Amino acid sequence: MKTKFLIPIAAGLILLAACKGKSSKEYEFVHNSRTSSSAADSAASTADTTKVAQKLVKTAEISFKVKNVQKTEEDVAALTTQYKGMVMHHQVQSTTSQTRDVHMSNDSVIRLTSVNTNGEMTVRVPSESLEEFTTKVSHLGIYVNMNRMDIEDKSLDYLSNQLKLKDRQELVVQQRTGKIKIKNPAGVLLLKDDMVDQKIENLRTDASVKMSIISLSFYQNDLIVKEIIPNDDPSAYDIPFNQRLRLALVNGWSVFIDMGVAILYMWPFIICGIIIWRGVVYYRRRTNLPKAPVA
Repeated sequence: MKTKFLIPIAAGLILLAACKGKSSKEYEFVHNSRTSSSAADSAASTADTTKVAQKLVKTAEISFKVKNVQKTEEDVAALTTQYKGMVMHHQVQSTTSQTRDVHMSNDSVIRLTSVNTNGEMTVRVPSESLEEFTTKVSHLGIYVNMNRMDIEDKSLDYLSNQLKLKDRQELVVQQRTGKIKIKNPAGVLLLKDDMVDQKIENLRTDASVKMSIISLSFYQNDLIVKEIIPNDDPSAYDIPFNQRLRLALVNGWSVFIDMGVAILYMWPFIICGIIIWRGVVYYRRRTNLPKAPVA
């Protein structure tokens, strides 16, 4: 009897062990396949990354003092052309700090002006010549206040745009062939706009990698400018006293003569006035005579 019970129990244990072994093998297979898949994805991602060349964007900035701002601007432009670069921006500005007028005579003044002049330039040169170019530009000045160069690695950003652009292109192809349908037409337009933006961004990165941008600022000592200009003060043009006295005598006699001539022109009025005055006097005398006493 005991043997009959033991045989089914033993068979059950053997079957259970076989099932456990099978399930553990299946889990291991799935786990290994997932691990292999992750490793393959990682390897593929690494392979894609290694396919992208380094995208290093170089920029520089120099501030320095020079003897002559105008000449330095011309020298930098010539040096940029020599290195097959391009001047993107240039500006020379002069500001007046102080002004003083020194009188030479009544009608002329020497104007002394203190002028501060500085210049700004932005140039682009091939990236492989950046260090050599900045060194030569630094030698154009008396001394350098600041010389800085920055390098930004945009390789991953470039790769990210490439992968996104590839995915979007595949989506557009599937939409054209009818494999997928996009219900919102505006979504297709936005998708295409994003593709254009990513292409332009990568082209901009390529241009920045090829040509580096250098910002230059330079200045010189204040310059004293001398100018002889007319005196703009009207009070300075008064005639001297001796000349004014002589002119007063001459002009006074002329005024007296003019008044005499004017009086002669008025002789009829004068005669009429005399007659009227004599009549008034005569009338007053007659009215003021004493009256005779009454008898």
